[in-house]
Amino acid sequence: MTTLDQRVGGRVGESTRRPDGIPKATGTFEFVGDLEADDMLWAATRRLYVPHARLTRVDTTPALTMDGVHAVLTQEDVPGLPYQGQIIHDQPVLAEGEVRYWGEAVAIVAADDFETARRAAAAIIVEYEPLPALTDLEEALDREEIFRHVPVRRGDLDVHGEVVVEGYYETQTVDQAPLGTEAGLAIPDGEGGVDLYPPSQWIHVDLEQLAACLGLEEDQVRVHPTGLGGAFGSREDMSVHAHLCMLALRTGRPVKTWYDRLESFAGHVKRHAARMWYRHEADRDGRLVRVEAKVLLDGGAYHMTSDAVIANSAYFAVGPYRCDTVIVDGYALRTNNPPAGAMRGFGANQVAFAYEAQMDRLAEALGMDPLELRLKNAIGPGEHLATTGQEITEPLPVREVIETIRAMPIADVDDRPIGWGLTTPAERIVRAVGYAIGFKNLAFSEGFDDYADARVVLTTDGAEVHTAASEVGQGMVTILEQIARTVLGVSRARTVWDDTAHIGSAGSSSASRQTQMTGGAVYQAALQVRRDVLDRWGGDDLDDRGVLRNGEVIVTWEDVCRDGDPSAEVRFRHPPTEEPDENGQGRLHADFSIGIERAVVDVDLELGLARVVQIDAVQDVGRALNPMQIIGQIEGGVAQGFGAALLEEVVLREGTVMNPTFTDYLLPTIEDMPPVESIIIEQPGTWGPFGAKGFAETPTIAATPAVVAALRRATGRALNRIPVRPEDIVF
Repeated sequence: MTTLDQRVGGRVGESTRRPDGIPKATGTFEFVGDLEADDMLWAATRRLYVPHARLTRVDTTPALTMDGVHAVLTQEDVPGLPYQGQIIHDQPVLAEGEVRYWGEAVAIVAADDFETARRAAAAIIVEYEPLPALTDLEEALDREEIFRHVPVRRGDLDVHGEVVVEGYYETQTVDQAPLGTEAGLAIPDGEGGVDLYPPSQWIHVDLEQLAACLGLEEDQVRVHPTGLGGAFGSREDMSVHAHLCMLALRTGRPVKTWYDRLESFAGHVKRHAARMWYRHEADRDGRLVRVEAKVLLDGGAYHMTSDAVIANSAYFAVGPYRCDTVIVDGYALRTNNPPAGAMRGFGANQVAFAYEAQMDRLAEALGMDPLELRLKNAIGPGEHLATTGQEITEPLPVREVIETIRAMPIADVDDRPIGWGLTTPAERIVRAVGYAIGFKNLAFSEGFDDYADARVVLTTDGAEVHTAASEVGQGMVTILEQIARTVLGVSRARTVWDDTAHIGSAGSSSASRQTQMTGGAVYQAALQVRRDVLDRWGGDDLDDRGVLRNGEVIVTWEDVCRDGDPSAEVRFRHPPTEEPDENGQGRLHADFSIGIERAVVDVDLELGLARVVQIDAVQDVGRALNPMQIIGQIEGGVAQGFGAALLEEVVLREGTVMNPTFTDYLLPTIEDMPPVESIIIEQPGTWGPFGAKGFAETPTIAATPAVVAALRRATGRALNRIPVRPEDIVF
């Protein structure tokens, strides 16, 4: 990945511009799809676009005999373990006897150029016998096609409340829709090993899978960070990785590939669709007494990260609310729908849509203001998570975010017609307001050994930050450099992305963890360098000139670095967590993030049209390291959240994806984006750098139920499924 040089100063707390911003805006940034190598071949994949079938014949001869084709490989050619998977190795590298989802890869080709490779892949003869596709979640549960069952039991199970509301809710399959599709490059080293440049959110977990699949030792495989055009969870699981390495090792030449949009829809996981049944019971004063929930998540054909996603759904099924008796059963289920895995929110989105709707329904049943009900039940430090019983020991300003948004005035918004022309007179448009809270864990949970390695080097040209963390567009690079500059007192810093052979794991760029985890490692490493230099030269401070004592330079950087650049490498871990007991109880999470949003929506009840005209957000961040970047993350999260509420859905018909392009998969555009007013709540945590916390998933989690809450108020309808379609609200 391109090493970025930041010549503009900027410390913690300042809105520093991104070092990769201008290169990306001007087109000079090197994304993974831009990589090339001398004597390079191109790869293409033969996929079968049916949801379930038995392979009766795979004949590669027509491809092998084409001019310019150098290799055609199937599952039989996998040199090592023929299965991959981030948690459980159950996904064949290439289809093995059956295809189990729409678009599963059957064979791969390497050829002189991309068009030849694609023609060769299309020429492979694949004959198959269609098999029944399991696509219904309740049927999957009845057939015990269960990846993981997460039971949660807490409190006196015989206790009941006086006021009861029940609800059934559905959320859809969602594509992460990163603008950059899957691409990659593999280069054989001539000694039996390989260097891979993949689309990845965690190169070290890719390394573990690849070494096993290739039948190599881990030191024979080097995985490099690359420039990615977005991720949102779609790069957590392997896609092109093993295919490129197999072809490069077979041909002895570098091999590159690139997916078009249709193949990208088949080539990465989706957000889990969900079916959820809820029952909330409260006393007459509005205090939650009992919550029951059953949550079914569609994991698709293979495990991927479903085991962890369903855990999040179960553990956050009640939200940030106090309740002594909780009964939750979460199931991740196997179907023949597309594999599902990580997407921004990681299981918390689905249940937030349900529990926030339940809180609104309960408030209506009680004749209570919805925000007042939330305040009455809000948890905080020293209290216990309703599901797992975990004590909240870090700052968690649930009451503060609710009170702050309640005090925010609703901005004046324009009254332009919904749509592009004059459709319905303004006086017949219904405007309504809805609220919702987003709540999620930070970093990895359930006793996982979560750590991040980083190395900081102090040179005559400033600080170098070495990491294997994936910059997926979230701006982590800016934060790491700000931390280094602040601790070391220098104005220049640059980030160097090292491959798996040169630095330890930074973990995944997911779970809202990198600011605290890799940021924490950079903070500790920079602090160690600072102490070493000051101790060595007897100074009391550092700046761009060198080592200072009483404000005067006593040693220049040239002298400090003459015998080698001072450096330190640190492995940073968050506070320990536990595995759950048989009832889902324990200290399962390292930290939490909270945010609330208010949506103002206009609805045309005659045409079934809706327009989000304003979103207000209040977000807990611990300490704001870069306020401008925080605002950008909130706005991006809002866009994805209201997209899920009104537009986005992978339409499946018996397991077949019906809309695998951006022509038919609807995404919010700049014309849809409402104004967003954001307020940042700072209550520094105890273990992130300078008290910072991750937060970037919670704006997405809150936006979806907030928009739908407003639509319910405007229409008076239950609206228990997303996305809300025009026919759901038209009168």
